[in-house]
Amino acid sequence: MTFNLADLFENAVDAFADRAYLVAEGKRSTYLEMEARANRLAHHLQAHGIGPGDHVGIYALNSVEWVESLWAIFKLRAVFININYRYVEEELAYIFDNADLAALIYDQRYSQSVAALRDQVPGLKHRICIQDESGVTAAVGAVDYEVAMASGSPVRDFGPRSDDDLYILYTGGTTGMPKGVVWRHVDVFYALGGGIDAHTGERAEKPDEMVERGEAEGGQVFLPIAPLMHGATQWAVMSGSFVGRTLVLMAKFDPDQVWRLVADEKVNGIMITGDAMGRPMVEALDRAASKPDLASWALLVSSAAVFSPTVKDRFFEHKENLIIIDSIGSSETGNNGMAIITKGNTLMRGGGPTVKAGPGTLVLDENLKPLSPGSGVVGKVARCGDIPLEYYNDPAKSAETFVTIDGARYAVPGDFAQIESDGTITLLGRGSVSINSGGEKIYPEEVEQAVKDHPDVYDCVVIGVPDEKFGSRVAAIVEPRQGRSPDLDGIQAHCRTKIAGYKIPRQLHIVDQVERAPSGKPDYRWAKSVADPDRAAP
Repeated sequence: MTFNLADLFENAVDAFADRAYLVAEGKRSTYLEMEARANRLAHHLQAHGIGPGDHVGIYALNSVEWVESLWAIFKLRAVFININYRYVEEELAYIFDNADLAALIYDQRYSQSVAALRDQVPGLKHRICIQDESGVTAAVGAVDYEVAMASGSPVRDFGPRSDDDLYILYTGGTTGMPKGVVWRHVDVFYALGGGIDAHTGERAEKPDEMVERGEAEGGQVFLPIAPLMHGATQWAVMSGSFVGRTLVLMAKFDPDQVWRLVADEKVNGIMITGDAMGRPMVEALDRAASKPDLASWALLVSSAAVFSPTVKDRFFEHKENLIIIDSIGSSETGNNGMAIITKGNTLMRGGGPTVKAGPGTLVLDENLKPLSPGSGVVGKVARCGDIPLEYYNDPAKSAETFVTIDGARYAVPGDFAQIESDGTITLLGRGSVSINSGGEKIYPEEVEQAVKDHPDVYDCVVIGVPDEKFGSRVAAIVEPRQGRSPDLDGIQAHCRTKIAGYKIPRQLHIVDQVERAPSGKPDYRWAKSVADPDRAAP
């Protein structure tokens, strides 16, 4: 048996057949039930010409069908392509073309977008439509999902697979069109799939070890909240599958529903993306007329976005013995490290957490040389070892990000950081959105933390806008708390107690709501249109 992702899932099915596997929007599935339906869908796709190496898009909200599609595609040694349901037609047209889609599985609610692009993607030879409550007319020529399901055999009779089969994760990043990060199954298993134990650093030597871990764990219940179109939730589902966890999904984020699910499904762990989910969740607890049953809940994991100390403190007020894990990583590197946060120990040094570096993770200087601990020099986070092959169909960007140094390949996606004297890494921010003001580099994430700590501020995004004197100045786009009216003077006075003077906002824009991606990441193009409309991209 290999470390192929479909093989790892099937190994778990054989070990945990009758264990509850998935709960999503009222639907439930055991491991064995998921296996049978994934086999059916795989056989249907196979009958319509989909096979090894073909790309199949999934364009849907979180659902049982999303996960069934994922495993069906992998079973054929095909490659699923995650499609962001927030994309507008131009972005959809780009990813459909760039990803060379051969088939598409999509929610009925997106039929109009699919129909509009059908003639622009000549290689798209098969479409399957998942029925939903939207009432949108299904695109002509698509096969109904349940009809497709019924047409295939539930038998597992697929050929042998390889560690070298591919997984592609399209990432929007912070600027530009999405990029498809190409991984071998074996590499992404070690980087994101639990192949390296996050606590001990030990590598799985054989596939059966994942089942052994699952038997020792005893069937934890995990709720990853972000959309499956983003890598963090994909890997919460896949890595959890390999060890026999029960996964709970939400179609869309609702903070009150989170706590109902925790109580009803006896959830042990929750995964969020920073303040964008954490703040409304903790405020839902604050306002609850009766406190939900949190007895089962023990773990809160955050990644991919700023998780402010003040928000963490409020979670500890509701659950004193809660374990909080703040992690860093990217689509191009996998897990770069994590920090276990305890009550009274929530302060942060930079725009992100200070973490224990993961295997293969280091910080490189501007000459791509490893920085020494305690040097005080700002460098870029890099990872060697289990890293991607390239960006799909983009050799120029591949050459920029995946570099060879002294015979070793590194992924260097652009996250700035410092390495502390004890070897831990303090994340500062993403270089593509850093602000250069009078020669000083400012990381928006650090400023956002300071602004969001103001009692009148509910949410905030920080960007740089042109300045005649300094080149750029800091602009804050703020969503105030209900009934509050923060002003620039007050924001500046508050920030001076948190960050250096050159970092404080010089420009303030009040909005009804800060726009974010469903993952919780800031929408920087929207922010630019608010703070600097004359220069905003069309």
